[in-house]
Amino acid sequence: MKLLSAPLHARVAAQLLRGAAASALLLALAATARAESAPIVLTGADRRPATSLNGEWGSIADPYFSGLFSFHHVEKKNGWFLNYKAKPGDPFPTEYNFATAPKLKVPGDWNTQRESLLYYEGPMWYERDFTYEPKAHTHIFLHVGAANYRSWFWVNGQKVCEHEGGFTAINCDVTQAVHAGANFVVAAVDNTRLEDGVPGLETDWWNYGGLTREVSLIEVPESFIDQYDLHLKRGEGSEIEGWVHVMDGQPGAKVEVEIPELGAQQSAETGSDGRAAVHFSVKGLERWSPETPKLYKVMLRAGQDSVDELMGFRTVEARGTEILLNGKPIFLRGVAVHAEAPYRTGRAYSDKDAETLLGWAREMGCNYVRLAHYPHDETMLRAADRMGVLVWSENPVYWALGFDNPKVLAKAEQQLDEEINTSRNHAAIILWSMANETPNNAARTQFIETLATRARALDATRLITAALLVRAEGHTKIVDDPLGEALDVVGVNEYIGWYEGRPESADTTEWKIAYEKPVVVSEFGGGAKAGLHGSENERWTEEFQANIYRHQLPMLNKIPQLRGMSPWVLMDFRSPNRPLAGIQDEYNRKGLISEQGQKKQAFYVLQKAYKEGTIGKAD
Repeated sequence: MKLLSAPLHARVAAQLLRGAAASALLLALAATARAESAPIVLTGADRRPATSLNGEWGSIADPYFSGLFSFHHVEKKNGWFLNYKAKPGDPFPTEYNFATAPKLKVPGDWNTQRESLLYYEGPMWYERDFTYEPKAHTHIFLHVGAANYRSWFWVNGQKVCEHEGGFTAINCDVTQAVHAGANFVVAAVDNTRLEDGVPGLETDWWNYGGLTREVSLIEVPESFIDQYDLHLKRGEGSEIEGWVHVMDGQPGAKVEVEIPELGAQQSAETGSDGRAAVHFSVKGLERWSPETPKLYKVMLRAGQDSVDELMGFRTVEARGTEILLNGKPIFLRGVAVHAEAPYRTGRAYSDKDAETLLGWAREMGCNYVRLAHYPHDETMLRAADRMGVLVWSENPVYWALGFDNPKVLAKAEQQLDEEINTSRNHAAIILWSMANETPNNAARTQFIETLATRARALDATRLITAALLVRAEGHTKIVDDPLGEALDVVGVNEYIGWYEGRPESADTTEWKIAYEKPVVVSEFGGGAKAGLHGSENERWTEEFQANIYRHQLPMLNKIPQLRGMSPWVLMDFRSPNRPLAGIQDEYNRKGLISEQGQKKQAFYVLQKAYKEGTIGKAD
């Protein structure tokens, strides 16, 4: 979508406004073209001092997107937004007034906050007032943890940026838009599913719309650290390497990195690209692992800017069919997790949400989670760092996309860039996943191979994976998808006992895998309604689900290169694809725990296997 040019806006606005109000709007519209810029990526944005804009925002559902003068390149003379903020006595149509509009809580999806919005897909307007005192010689960013799916932002009537993608952070430069005293911010968020979107038209999770993660103002010096990458070099030594990038700095600017607890300090200078390479040895480093999730305070300095991080240091690599963490083989005892909030449902966003979900995984004996099917937010990743839970982080290339469409590839690349550049310093993340359950064809393979190459260029310290579909010949499951060539770790999804055969069909199933690489069974399982009991042969009962696990685990344990598993799924979550009344009620019921925290029998089957070490190679 494109907005009309400022002069055309002005002509339309002049028909609606008179006198001083018109003059103020004309000035704001003229500034719009100057103020708007593309969002930037900030690594560790949550480590910056911030002014929170969380809380209640005025909201207006706008299914025709009438709030913009131009939509799909069609002029709308009855458009009502663009610097409009109704006040008593203003000559505006009273049906559009943020002051009297219903409130929505931010962060949060709109679907679960108001019954009438549960199924709503379309544009929603948000507005909030705030008071601010900007400092001289600073950049000010409007930081939005995520807004699903397309979003546009204005501050004091000036458009400051727009973004596509529902699961990565947005940082709009609002330096020229804010002023001392009273300000207001307006956001338009549209969760309409798109044929050329990433993900596309159909997913198996609820399309939660809104400002789903935290919103704040972040203030940094004129020259500031925007991205950094520090990691432990692979090998037996204790060498930390990486880089720090300084935005709007001069070549030769001094950068300092210090880890006080280790008595380590390193200085470097930026090159013409603004990046300073860092490499130094440390003594007494305790490597991060699920058993000892040690985090160090890391101080980054560049001119007037500073960032105090909390980071763990570990290595991960694939060697033959092994996954090595800190040089030693590890088996990933895991479970898949959606960003669905326990108990209240809706999109997860808080520390409590993250600690509850990962706490359940830890209780079950997990050392790893697959965070499906999109990047989860900083609260989840920080919790994983603290709690010692390894992470598979996934780009939302899901099911069938327009794999032959360069526009779709560009969107997937953008979201991958944002995912990696935002989250690269979390020790918990060991796997970047490129996709889930995509069709096997040449266009798809080239598309995802391109993403894998890009991911390695951005971050060569982690492993690349994807969740592949498998095919069957009789009682043999065959993993030979050509995409496997591009992966370090081969992920496979299968549902014996649920979508095919009976649970006992697993007993006679053999596996043939074309790649001498580590294999992680990224999904398996079946559904059950918590509290529904009966025969182990009766679908939807807890007994049936538990029986699937009892047959699956011995079968999977016979795969020679099995190095991990993440059965589907930790907790029941909303999905419009699951309408079965009285059982699913628009929830995917494959959870080992219900959305209200009820543990099903299968939870205990998996817990026993994990804690007794009867599944996978011992680590």
